Amino acid sequence: MASSGMPASAAKGLTPVPVLSIWQIFTMSFGFLGIQVGFALQNGNTSRILRSFGAEVEQLPLFWIVAPLVGMIVQPLIGHYSDRTWNRLGRRKPYFLTGALLSATALVVLPNSGSLAGVLPALWIGAGMVMIMDASFNIAMEPFRALVADNLPDSQRTLGFSVQTCLIGLGAVIGSALPEFLSKRGFSLAPDASGIADNIRYAFYIGAGLFVVAILVTVFFSKEYPPAEYARYHGGAAQDTKQEGIAEIFRDFKRMPRTMRQMGLVQFFTWFAFYSMWVFSTDAVATHVYGLSGNYSKTVQYNEAGNKVTSAFAVYNFVSMLYALLLPALAHRIGRKMTHALSLIAGGVGLISIYFIKDVYWLNVSMIGVGLAWASVLSMPYVILSSSIPPGKLGIYMGIFNFFITLPQITNGLLGGWIVKHLYNGQPIYAIVMAGFFMICAAISVLFVYDTGAIKIKEETVVAPLTH
Repeated sequence: MASSGMPASAAKGLTPVPVLSIWQIFTMSFGFLGIQVGFALQNGNTSRILRSFGAEVEQLPLFWIVAPLVGMIVQPLIGHYSDRTWNRLGRRKPYFLTGALLSATALVVLPNSGSLAGVLPALWIGAGMVMIMDASFNIAMEPFRALVADNLPDSQRTLGFSVQTCLIGLGAVIGSALPEFLSKRGFSLAPDASGIADNIRYAFYIGAGLFVVAILVTVFFSKEYPPAEYARYHGGAAQDTKQEGIAEIFRDFKRMPRTMRQMGLVQFFTWFAFYSMWVFSTDAVATHVYGLSGNYSKTVQYNEAGNKVTSAFAVYNFVSMLYALLLPALAHRIGRKMTHALSLIAGGVGLISIYFIKDVYWLNVSMIGVGLAWASVLSMPYVILSSSIPPGKLGIYMGIFNFFITLPQITNGLLGGWIVKHLYNGQPIYAIVMAGFFMICAAISVLFVYDTGAIKIKEETVVAPLTH
C-alpha cells in the first residue's frame, strides 16, 4: 500500500513484476507492426475490391460485417485458451505464429478472388476471404494485448501499450502507403479482367511477407515467463488445468469488472465511427470530392480516389505513431481519461471537416485529428482496463473486451447501408460526418469511467522500480 512505501504487488506477498528495457518492450511488440500492415491493407482497400467485384455502396457494410462477427467469436476463445497454453513455443507465441501464417495466405488470395470466379461469384469469394483474414488477424492480435499485461508492471503499462501503438502506427503507414507507392513506380492503376489493379495486388503480396517477418521477430527475440515464474508475479498459475471452455467464458463475462462495463459505451461510439470511416471513405471522396457518379467503381478515377484515401490513412497512422510516444507523458500530466477524451474530440473534428473539403489534398489535414484519436484508441482503453482485470484472466478479459469493439461494427454493418441509402439519399459523405459526431460522444462518455489503475500506479511508484 502507498502508506507503507511498498508496491501493491509486494503488499500482497508477490514478487514485483520486473521492469523491462525499451528494447525488450520493442521486440515483444514488434509483431504488431506486421499485423497492422495487414489491417491497413484490409481497411483501406476492401471496399474498393468488393466494389470492383460488383458490390453496391449500400451493401458494403453488410459485406464488412463478417469481420467483426468472426472477431466476436474468435477473440474470447483465443484469449481463454492462450491463458491456459504452455508449450515449447511459449504461452502466447503459438497463436502469434498460427495467425500470421493464416493471415498471409488470406492476404495473397483476396485480390485474386476474381480468378476463382468459376467456383463461386468473385464477390462472395472476396467476402469469404475478408472473413478468414480478419479471423486470422484476431488469432495473432489478441494475445499481444495480454502479453503486455503479462510482462509489464502497472507503472510500465502505459509505456508498453504506447510502444505497441507506435509500432501499429508504423505498420499501418506502410500498409496504407503501399498502393500509391507502387502506382508511382510503374504498377498499373487500370483494373484487369477481374477488376483489380496491379498496384493493389502486389501491395497485398508485400503485406503478407511483412506480416510473417514481423511476427517471427517477436517469436524469436522476446520471452514469456514460465508458469512458475508467472505465478510469483501475478499470484496465479499461467496454465490452468481446468478446461471449462465456453461455460467459463460466460461466467467471466457476467463477472466483468466495473471499469470494463463502463468502457463499453465509449467503445461503442468509437468503433461505430471508425467502421463508417473505413467502409465509406473511398466512395465518399470519389463522389463528394472527385464528383464521380453512376457506375464508377471500375474506373481509373475511382482507383485514384482510393489511392488518395489510403495515402490519407497513412497520414493518420503516421500521426498516430508519433502521438503514441507522447501519450505516457500526457496521461501522467492530465490523466488517462482526459487524454483519451481530448484525443477522441480531435478525431471527431477531423472526420466532420471532410465534408468541407474541395481539394483532395486537404484530406491529409483532416486525418491529423483522426490520427490523434487512433493512437489513443489503440492504447488508452487497454491501459485503463488492464489494471482492473484479475491477473489470471488477462487473456480471456482482453478477448471479452473485444465484444465492445465488434458489437458496434456489427450494428453499423446492419444499419449503416440502410442509413446511407434511405436517410442520406445514397451519399456516403454523411456517414463520415455522423462518424465524427459519434467520436465526440465517445469523448464525453469516457469522462464517466472509473479508472482503478490511476490509484495502482501511485502505489507502484512510491518506491524505486525493481529491475532484472
